[in-house]
Amino acid sequence: MGGIYTAAPARTRPIKTITATAVDSGRFTTLLTALKAANLIDTLRTPGPYTLFAPSEAAFEALPAGGLKALLKDFRRLQTILTCHILSGAVHFRDLKPGSIRTIEGSSLLVAANGGVVTVNGAAIAMPDLIASNGVIHVVDTLFMRKNPSVAAAA
Repeated sequence: MGGIYTAAPARTRPIKTITATAVDSGRFTTLLTALKAANLIDTLRTPGPYTLFAPSEAAFEALPAGGLKALLKDFRRLQTILTCHILSGAVHFRDLKPGSIRTIEGSSLLVAANGGVVTVNGAAIAMPDLIASNGVIHVVDTLFMRKNPSVAAAA
């Protein structure tokens, strides 16, 4: 007896939002704490799309003593700094060209390329293109500080 063979449907893993991707990776504990303190977690759950230049744990550890604690207590400054890490629109690594790009905060970041290393405001992109349903994450090795103010001054 012949039967009709039907292939099982292909299983695809749903792509998660930037927030869920960051949580699942386990690499962004401090960033997620900061995003929560700045009320930006929900923003990165919306359809977007967005590009997040996500500071690594080492980037936060490089802040001056007491700098992170002071920053987490200063809502406005924290929100300003973190929105300097977010672009409107999904910009994949291959599409980052030398020049200026505008953040959702309204400031400009400088993209440069030197010997195969792409930097944004002097921060090297350590891990590009973590794809999410609402954009893309690029891990950077430095926290972007608007006009390079002292983090300790946030206290």
